[in-house]
Amino acid sequence: MKQLTFYFDPISPYAALGFEALPEALAGHSVEVVYRPILFAALLQALGQKGPAEIEAKRRWTFRQVAWLAHVQGVVLDPPAQHPFNPLPLLRLAWACAAPQGQPGDTPGRWVVEQLFHHVWRGAGADANEPARLAELTRRLAPAQDPAGEAVKQRLRSETEAALAVGVFGVPTIELDGRLFWGQDALPMLRAALDGDPWFRSGIWEAAAQPRPGITRKH
Repeated sequence: MKQLTFYFDPISPYAALGFEALPEALAGHSVEVVYRPILFAALLQALGQKGPAEIEAKRRWTFRQVAWLAHVQGVVLDPPAQHPFNPLPLLRLAWACAAPQGQPGDTPGRWVVEQLFHHVWRGAGADANEPARLAELTRRLAPAQDPAGEAVKQRLRSETEAALAVGVFGVPTIELDGRLFWGQDALPMLRAALDGDPWFRSGIWEAAAQPRPGITRKH
């Protein structure tokens, strides 16, 4: 059985769409999916980047494109009242719903991840951090650990750092056999890898990533 790692942050509409489309991309294959919530903002800070919603023209395009993608996929996507928002309560809740690190079930399951995405992106435009809504979500998920506990906070930090260490730079990212597939639109490529497309054994994957030194922009 193959194992995939799905890195995500519920703040990302592309991660939400990728999550919804993942079962179809994996259909016909015996695959275990491990869901790893990470803090997208920490990736951006580490890499010296801004998020799409922090650049106005890019924000407008992003929400137009994800509205179109949701239409094409036939899924509901209701942007929350505020975006970007602080996703830490949701990320910590996700890890709180998992067993302590090193024990069976120490990553959140698909149902938990689905509830997080639906809370943000199927909430009829509500505030993702509205206290009553967060309290209801927490009650429904019944976390095994304290979301505000130091163990959960440290788990989120360490998972985000580990993701950076393997080369994750955005969400969603899916890891398969040491290869990273970034973005909802990479699912067809992931599917081809699962299907054993010979392209992945041709050397092109490795050759395409070789550095091509060029002009360095000064900031």
